[in-house]
Amino acid sequence: MKSGFEMWVGLPIVLKVTAGSLRVPLRGTLVAETNEVVRIRIADSWEVDVFKSMITGVEQDAPVLTVQ
Repeated sequence: MKSGFEMWVGLPIVLKVTAGSLRVPLRGTLVAETNEVVRIRIADSWEVDVFKSMITGVEQDAPVLTVQ
């Protein structure tokens, strides 16, 4: 059986994470998962494990165009 996160590995995503009353979006690339956590790479070199129980949503990250 495939997990719900397997299709996102290697793609730029936004994880919607909840911890208590705090709700934050985490932008990065999903790099791995276990039964309990997903690992997301933030800022090209920093990897963070996030418990799946804290994730309320995931969506593909859209590129942002900046004009100077």
